[in-house]
Amino acid sequence: MDLLRFITAGSVDDGKSTLIGRLLYDSKSILADQLEALEKQSRNKEDGEIDLALLTDGLRAEREQGITIDVAYKYFSTPKRKFIIADAPGHIQYTRNMVTGASNANLIIILVDARNGVVEQTRRHSIIASLLNIPHVVVAINKMDLVSYSQDVYNNIAMDFAEIAKTLKLRDVVYLPISALKGDNIVDRSTHLDWYEGPTLLELLEKTEVAKDINLDYARLPVQYVIRPQTEEWHDYRGYAGKIVSGIYRKGDTITVLPAGLTSRIKSIETGGRQVEEAFAPQSVVLQLEDDIDISRGDLIAKTDHQPRVEQELEVLLCWMDSKLLVPGNKYLLQIGSRTVRSVVKEIEYRLDVNTLEKNYSLQSAGLNDIVKATIRTASPLPFDSYADLQVNGGAILIDETSNVTVGACMIQ
Repeated sequence: MDLLRFITAGSVDDGKSTLIGRLLYDSKSILADQLEALEKQSRNKEDGEIDLALLTDGLRAEREQGITIDVAYKYFSTPKRKFIIADAPGHIQYTRNMVTGASNANLIIILVDARNGVVEQTRRHSIIASLLNIPHVVVAINKMDLVSYSQDVYNNIAMDFAEIAKTLKLRDVVYLPISALKGDNIVDRSTHLDWYEGPTLLELLEKTEVAKDINLDYARLPVQYVIRPQTEEWHDYRGYAGKIVSGIYRKGDTITVLPAGLTSRIKSIETGGRQVEEAFAPQSVVLQLEDDIDISRGDLIAKTDHQPRVEQELEVLLCWMDSKLLVPGNKYLLQIGSRTVRSVVKEIEYRLDVNTLEKNYSLQSAGLNDIVKATIRTASPLPFDSYADLQVNGGAILIDETSNVTVGACMIQ
């Protein structure tokens, strides 16, 4: 059974937490004790209905203010698929939280309040979805019950968003009229929206194809562990274990180990305790090579006919996640895959306005939640792809050397 990771985004009070609560509630994914606790916490509501937002707004401050602050992860499954949901904050001051939640998402649900239409935060979340290269976008036009389930309102919002999608080059955009509070078109088809002939939200989530999103052309295997049993039975065994993040490896393929640039051929491929003729992303494997060459954790095994770039200077789009300012000259650890190297931020070229895509070139530092274009110099060569070409080998993080806190998320250009 495959897995779909998706994130919800939208303005404050657009109903993100209620949407997830409704999805879990109507798909019978809430345990009996959770439901009982939910009913107790909802007793103060005037209409007596269960407050489904409480399922995801886990922090006390979130419940008191009626907003989402931190990213909440929820897990559920249907007979067709497993799901991981990230409920991200809508406030601009929590941009870093949304970037964190969206970084591994296959799909984003952008909520739009049917009464307000496309607003500034809709554009901001769409821009972030575009920057993070999220392959599937569902525009859920919520609160249709408050506009009398009007098809004209839905059509106008869909046309407005289509302009944004075209500008940002968003792929696979689907529009869906819903009411999270009433449950219209979430799991069950709505009788109030009989003019809409498309799938419900759950049907959309179940049928979205994620296997096609895996790049099978660029073969990349970051080495996690070198297996050397050194026993009498396995005296000469040397295997390189890791998860194939993209591409296909076959027995006999010529490979290059980066950043050293050493070449060899694949002698055997093992997965699940047995030998196979080929393996592909996202399988975990152990490769044995024909030659004894120096390979260690952090090296990248790529097929020789299509190698990544190996450089020490990177241009990145960087989301700054720390309360301390980012100043050119600051030193950090940079991690990409299983490789960690020392690095220095050489310069900040501009800050990107995530509401308008305007570039501000007159700045000497970057603050919390800023997205900037920066140049980073690493202490040793680093194999990488551009984020646009291969997300799994084009995304990196910056780590504070003293506290080990992740302070920045990088998208290599």
